[in-house]
Amino acid sequence: MVGWIHDLPVYNGVLALESADELILILPDGRRSSFPPGVTPLEVARRFSPEVAERATCARVGGVLWDLSRPLERGGEISFLTFDDPEGREVYRHTAAHVLAQAVKRVFPEARLAIGPPLEDGFYYDIDPGRSLDPDDLLRIEEEIGRIVEEDLPIRREALSREEALSLFRERGEDYKVEMIREIPPGEEITVYRQGEFVDLCRGPHLPSTGRLGRVKLLTVAGAYWRGDERRPMLQRIYGTAYETPEQLNAHLQRLEEARKRDHRRLGRELDLFSLQEEGGGGLVFWHPRGAAVREVIEEFWRKEHRRRGYQLVYTPHIARLDLWKVSGHWDWYRENMYPPMELEGVDYLLKPMNCPLHILIYRSRVRSYRDLPLRWAELGTVYRFERSGVLHGLLRVRGFTQDDAHIFCREDQLEEEVAGVLDLARFMLRSFGFPDWELTLSVRDPQKKEKYIGGDAVWEKAEEALRRALERLGLDYRVEEGEAKFYGPAIDVRLKDALGRGWQGPTIQVDFNLPARFDLGYTGPDGRIHRPVMVHRTVLGSLERFLGALTEQCAGAFPLWLSPVQVRVLPVLERHLPYAHSVLARLREEGFRAEVDGRPEKLSARIRDAQMEKIPYMLVVGDAEKEGGAVSVRARAGGQKGTLSLDEFIRQLREEASWPSL
Repeated sequence: MVGWIHDLPVYNGVLALESADELILILPDGRRSSFPPGVTPLEVARRFSPEVAERATCARVGGVLWDLSRPLERGGEISFLTFDDPEGREVYRHTAAHVLAQAVKRVFPEARLAIGPPLEDGFYYDIDPGRSLDPDDLLRIEEEIGRIVEEDLPIRREALSREEALSLFRERGEDYKVEMIREIPPGEEITVYRQGEFVDLCRGPHLPSTGRLGRVKLLTVAGAYWRGDERRPMLQRIYGTAYETPEQLNAHLQRLEEARKRDHRRLGRELDLFSLQEEGGGGLVFWHPRGAAVREVIEEFWRKEHRRRGYQLVYTPHIARLDLWKVSGHWDWYRENMYPPMELEGVDYLLKPMNCPLHILIYRSRVRSYRDLPLRWAELGTVYRFERSGVLHGLLRVRGFTQDDAHIFCREDQLEEEVAGVLDLARFMLRSFGFPDWELTLSVRDPQKKEKYIGGDAVWEKAEEALRRALERLGLDYRVEEGEAKFYGPAIDVRLKDALGRGWQGPTIQVDFNLPARFDLGYTGPDGRIHRPVMVHRTVLGSLERFLGALTEQCAGAFPLWLSPVQVRVLPVLERHLPYAHSVLARLREEGFRAEVDGRPEKLSARIRDAQMEKIPYMLVVGDAEKEGGAVSVRARAGGQKGTLSLDEFIRQLREEASWPSL
């Protein structure tokens, strides 16, 4: 019989005074209750709230996620997660990935399974079916998923020894699972999940049964190298999503369609912005004139704002001696992401993956005084990092990219002020380009894995505290992510949100006490002694490539007037109007606008349609009446016909609309 127990002591979320005959749990409403050993979270949830039990996807017990059907091993605080919670959705979609894998094995019994993680909006599973899959195959698999859901198969967790797990998956011919088991560290628990005839290697947790799934939809299939390594087998990656209700699924499918229309890779081709060409090298971007025009405006705006805020611009080489990267620690901690060395005259050089060590060399080029600090040095520096072919993705994941990079060398007493200044600049830049929403993360060390980072506790604590104070000084909400710090220092990472609510990696601000020490940097203090500066690494856009990919999708290729690669297109009605069209063009260019003439012999309606498809903000139609009156007939990308204006009046309005953002 369940009884309510009050005022029991709690240690680290676990209740004391448990006996072999009972478990003491603190329920979500704060009540304490005793339960018999072996009770499951689902049984607890049914007693606490039948509605919660119906919607729960997993439990959190003593801070650990727990299967609803897994017997509890000890008491403590218990809460229940649903599809509305991010972690609850992950469990839901992870279960959907397992159901997908089970369906694949039923349709293609010889298929071998790799991995199947949940994603932010769905899930995927990498499989090796022995051939490429087509849309008809996806339909067959999806139908089988429906049957598995109807069967409402119980899902059970089972712990195995390493030998048992290897034997189980060897017998099933699951080579990829065998490889994964062999890489599990000694002493780490190995678990599998079973549902009907299907079993998969997994940490879990999962839903209690397949019948708990609502709507599961398979979306696409693509090739993916095993572990992203082009030297390994090519697998078939099946993408899908899962929601509780048909309405949620339909809304998601509509968002996907909108995202497809905004895909920067498609728009890059259609608007002639950039290309990625294997002949030139995977992951290397070729900027076409129109894309270069957008990038040029961004860079000009960036430089102007940085100079206004006290930054000085620097330029550094694209390569540097290998020894430099050994001193910085990148060679030991970041080598797998760097291009291999090149040997010249007996000296090894590297393409730079970062700009920071080169800025450090500039700092070391002369003696610095405390009066010189802070030094704010900014560079649009192109860097090169090795990304495997399987993860390259348009402008978002490339091998050569330009960082809007800067490094601030300052005294410790200036640190908080400098970080706050960077945050203010980042906010201004994102809002200027049409990104009003973002999320902030304070990325700190994993206190249990300090060996992953350079430097001692004292400098890490000072760096993390400086970032916290700057965030709180500006009244910004943030969450803390343990284990996400860079190897040399903690960071504030900004994830910007686009018009569809999707997140994009954006600005980052890192406080670093370690590289100044490794390079023995110093400045002369007011006491005449040498002191160590602090270094702030920061970007306020990220890489220009990734930022332009996000910006293109944010505005669906319809860039605001000040950023549009072509702001105005002049359309002569007939060939005889070409001279006047070119005089209008000359005037527009003289005023500093990006304009062009479309004098092709096609019909005027076809040329207007082409300009609209190319998302050009303004079209100026000129014929006899416009020529005689020194006027233009104005059509807008949004809003259609705007009427006839004198060329002077149009230019006045255009200048006002095309002005750069300001504080």
